[in-house]
Amino acid sequence: MAGVTLFFYISPMTLQKTPNASRLHIGIFGKVNSGKSTLLNAITSQEVALVSEKKGTTTDPVYKAMEISGLGPVVFIDTAGFEDTSDLGIKRIEKTKLVIKKADMAIVIFCDTDIKEGISWVHSLKKQNAKVIVVVNDMENNNAAGIVSKLKAELDEKIIVVNALKKHNIEEVKNALIENAPEEQISIVGNLAGESDIVMLVMPQDIQAPKGRLILPQVQTIRELLDKKCIVISCTAEKIDETLAALHKAPSLIICDSQVFKLVYDKKPKESKLSSFSVLFAAYKGDIESFLNGAKAIDNLTKDSHILIAEACTHAPLGEDIGREKIPNLLKQRFGNTLSTTIVSGMDFPKDLTKFNLIIHCGACMFNRKYVLSRIEEAKQQGVPITNYGVAIAHLQGILKFLSFSHESSGS
Repeated sequence: MAGVTLFFYISPMTLQKTPNASRLHIGIFGKVNSGKSTLLNAITSQEVALVSEKKGTTTDPVYKAMEISGLGPVVFIDTAGFEDTSDLGIKRIEKTKLVIKKADMAIVIFCDTDIKEGISWVHSLKKQNAKVIVVVNDMENNNAAGIVSKLKAELDEKIIVVNALKKHNIEEVKNALIENAPEEQISIVGNLAGESDIVMLVMPQDIQAPKGRLILPQVQTIRELLDKKCIVISCTAEKIDETLAALHKAPSLIICDSQVFKLVYDKKPKESKLSSFSVLFAAYKGDIESFLNGAKAIDNLTKDSHILIAEACTHAPLGEDIGREKIPNLLKQRFGNTLSTTIVSGMDFPKDLTKFNLIIHCGACMFNRKYVLSRIEEAKQQGVPITNYGVAIAHLQGILKFLSFSHESSGS
């Protein structure tokens, strides 16, 4: 059975490390020199962020992954001051605004009685459904009581007074984070597989596959299946027949790479459910209903349509890239070579989406769910349909209606 890999063991280092995109994201916001970096260092008990009396020390957001008892794996994001007046201030503030879309929770620090700007940021964060912790940093010769009084007149929020430099009252901040943490637990495979179910993974190792390792969605899916006590078997596309023959019964679920949808569908046992990593991540990282509705817009495209293809990662594209070559080619085969595509990657995402007829987003394994949902909301507000790589490919190949979706992961 050459080419078939049974997953009896996976490196503990691979499984124990929770990727940043799967962690609770906590943003720290405040004025320049309000003590954001000092507070981050106090919370983490590490010199994570550079601290200086010189204004504008924090430029790009600083990300620090760690574990907090009661919260689990988190990512703290230290941001630039939101009234940065330096030459690069505008660009820094734009990056800080981007963090709002990522933050599941936020700490907003006030250090003086000029609270107007900070209040505005609190409202912006809450509008994006972030849980907000309001902190007054009682710096030397500061009027903490006066700041608290003004804040209470404007906000119906608990206010925590700390001295970040002296690490005073830091535990109360940690406790507030624990108490306000989102309770939502999202699953990748949800109710599609349970204990003792055989789950078969079909994972092509083509030119795009990273040398010597699996891609993140594959690793995360395997880990969850093992936690569910499933029986996991994997193979490459050319070994599907041999793998199925080696099993004493048909797999309960087959998960494949989207690029081999049709091949796997044609070979799978009738009783086996079929899904893909990209489709599962459409629900795990985003809103599956929005992506399914967005796929319907494919039927309304024409030879003059303009498609936005959004990648989360900034990998160097190689031959047969799924977003840059395979999906555009599938669309052009159906609608003609004059159909145009625009590719964006990483944090790049156009503010004006109205010039596009459809957005096709990758599985977003490098983004947290909060940020993917913010992109979906932007598309909805501008009236542009949005779908996902796997959902789009399945629709184009006419097999979307035969795929299985996790009800748990989509929140229903």
